[in-house]
Amino acid sequence: MHRPMEGVRVLEVAQFTFVPAAGAVLADWGADVIKIEHAERGDAQRGLVRVLGYEAASQGSSFFPIMEGPNRGKRSVGLALERPAARPVLEKLIRESDVFLTNFLPEARAKLRIDLDDVRAINPDIVYVRGSGFGPRGDEADKGGYDSTAFWARGGSASGVTPPGADRMTRMPAGAYGDSMGGMTLAGGIAAALYSRAVTGEPSVVDVSLVGVGAWATQFTVNLALMTGGPLPANPPPRHGSATNPLIGAYRTADGRWIELSMLQPGRYWAEFCTLAGREDLGTDARFDSTDKLMANAAEAAGLVAELIAARPFAEWTEILARGEGQWAAVQNAWEVGQDPALRANGMIAPVVDADGVPRELVASPVQFDETPADITRAPQFAEHTDDVLRELGLTDEELIALKLDGAAT
Repeated sequence: MHRPMEGVRVLEVAQFTFVPAAGAVLADWGADVIKIEHAERGDAQRGLVRVLGYEAASQGSSFFPIMEGPNRGKRSVGLALERPAARPVLEKLIRESDVFLTNFLPEARAKLRIDLDDVRAINPDIVYVRGSGFGPRGDEADKGGYDSTAFWARGGSASGVTPPGADRMTRMPAGAYGDSMGGMTLAGGIAAALYSRAVTGEPSVVDVSLVGVGAWATQFTVNLALMTGGPLPANPPPRHGSATNPLIGAYRTADGRWIELSMLQPGRYWAEFCTLAGREDLGTDARFDSTDKLMANAAEAAGLVAELIAARPFAEWTEILARGEGQWAAVQNAWEVGQDPALRANGMIAPVVDADGVPRELVASPVQFDETPADITRAPQFAEHTDDVLRELGLTDEELIALKLDGAAT
């Protein structure tokens, strides 16, 4: 398979998911990604034992999905960057890298001397990449942020999915939800910067903020609000269907599952749906026998659709609807997503062998090249590759031992 990032070295000084996820995508695409973890503490995310009420690791094994997803395919080096003895090693790594990737805040970058000017003084050609909560300029440039705050809350998604008058805010549907989108966005920016450097010879500084990714995700309603000059009025959807289309929206099946219909041309699909549902008479009913009448009587038609779908179980409806041409989807839980036939047919659920030699599976990054699924490898154990990488830099065994005795490496 063509791996477009082969030959590119990425030096990652980052933790948690947002920015490391970008490194994972680049590793999927063939880059050599070296992850710097603190020599004693490692990536802070390794310490999360429960996430969203779930155990974060597979019991009795080294498999740790919260680390595997955003760190697969990398090599881990344990360095205490605050210790003087680690500095020559870091500088060697910077000299031999194409990309420097970080989510450290400005104060930490300055303290560790890994800010833009520090890194460019060592390697003037390096692409310097910052992931942040709120961007590199403005009063909040020094402020940290997670996807729950910068992406979900500040970026408009939380407000968009929380019903008016609700007694609690709707939470993100999955852990690292905005982080994963942000990581893919960063990877795309890095690819563009590398192309620009190859064409012009000039390296770029790449910035992606979680609040920016959040605003991009909600851009349709944000753009409407900007056009109208104020907040959009509350516009709760009807209980079933939409105001003018009964074949849009979520409908509950007899066994409590959900089917999402999205047939944007109601006149085209109404008769077919009625026939599939065993109510061919509704397709020619005088209330619904033209597009205009169907739209005018959408609420009544949607009530009938709800009754029809509520009369049969989920599995029966998925089989029935699969026979038609209209657009719809089963509302799937996390396990069903992992078994989704389209994802599996396209190699989007990827095999990987964990550190204990156990076969596992992970969601692959969604970009493929040459119609070939990515060949991924597991995330590194903490500081697993320190010796290998430092020897590649030319350090002797004696120098390695000295670094470890100093506490600068592990």
